[in-house]
Amino acid sequence: MWCLPSVRPNVSEMFFKSPMLKPTARFSTTSSPYLPPSFSVAPMMEWTDNHYRTLARIITKHAWLYTEMIAAETLVHQQANLDRFLAFSPQQHPIVLQLGGSNVENLAKAAKLSDAYGYDEINLNCGCPSPKVAGHGCFGVSLMLKPKLVGEAMSAIAANTNVPVTVKCRIGVDDHDSYDELCDFIYKVSTLSPTRHFIVHSRKALLGGISPADNRRIPPLKYEYFYALVRDFPDMRFTINGGITSVSKVNAALKKGAHGVMVGRAAYNNPWQTLGHVDTAVYGVPSSGLTRRQVLEQYQVYGDSVLGTHGNGRPNVRDLVKPLLNLFHSENGNSLWKRRADAAFKECRSVGSLLEESLRAIPDCVLDSPISGSPESGEEDVFADVHNVLPPPYEAAGEGIIICA
Repeated sequence: MWCLPSVRPNVSEMFFKSPMLKPTARFSTTSSPYLPPSFSVAPMMEWTDNHYRTLARIITKHAWLYTEMIAAETLVHQQANLDRFLAFSPQQHPIVLQLGGSNVENLAKAAKLSDAYGYDEINLNCGCPSPKVAGHGCFGVSLMLKPKLVGEAMSAIAANTNVPVTVKCRIGVDDHDSYDELCDFIYKVSTLSPTRHFIVHSRKALLGGISPADNRRIPPLKYEYFYALVRDFPDMRFTINGGITSVSKVNAALKKGAHGVMVGRAAYNNPWQTLGHVDTAVYGVPSSGLTRRQVLEQYQVYGDSVLGTHGNGRPNVRDLVKPLLNLFHSENGNSLWKRRADAAFKECRSVGSLLEESLRAIPDCVLDSPISGSPESGEEDVFADVHNVLPPPYEAAGEGIIICA
């Protein structure tokens, strides 16, 4: 049986944040109110929106969350409507804003416009291989071919914000895929700007018109490039991304020396089993003990409070329920619950009514059990021999200096 929460909190305080509200404490590299980004959820277009991030934060209190990529030009041209793109609930901290773009002036303006919202970091997308983003040489992963421009952009972003700036990139682009070329990018960007943290997807990108999905599958993972960066740039921080689909793999990557791990689709496609173990298994803090019923009760308060607030009926019930559809991944009743939810979209006008209609498909024992046990183990340790296959140390071009100790 589905039960509504007996006491409803002040939703305007819980679930909306704009510059009109008092900013909360921010992350800094020297003194942070948050645990470090040992685990982060990757920015994913049309997935890591406010709705998903609200669900994720109910499940994990310490994972770092990222916005979807927001084009700098969008913010510059939508200054009268910034809340639609930048507002978020205070509960979502720690949270990183990811910007996309290649125009230095617009990136600087976007950083300044976003500063009042109190994001904990600003990240520049230099890794997206989508033809819509990179295919015309505009931004995304094509920026890796222009490290000087990226360095200038990062310097401009940093000059217009009070929070750390970071770059998300791949290990190469097309035939520009040698380890030295990757190091040249890191070296030049960090020399021209205060960027000291890089999130590295350990595949190169292919810009020959293949889909983003194929770009996550066809280029091979080269974790040895990532760990060589950790070796060769000891004053930098590196977060590994790509092919890491479980908390046990996260911990294996951290054990080998990664400063942080970013997980993408596994955190969306199976949020309960992935995010539910982050606080205990990665950060070593006690579990919240929440059950999925309690998670949904909290999310319902959020969902019904924001229905239609963007105008034109958006977000609607379908928008708000979308992040919930994988909450019962592999559980008894999962398929039936999805079918009932899909049918209920036609009649239900609130998140609460849809959940009441559809959750009868899920057994109480599933709804009322907190996350338990350790994350699945027994998987192959893909990092076991990585230090035995590292490329030779990087020597900065024209400097005659080997960077690593």
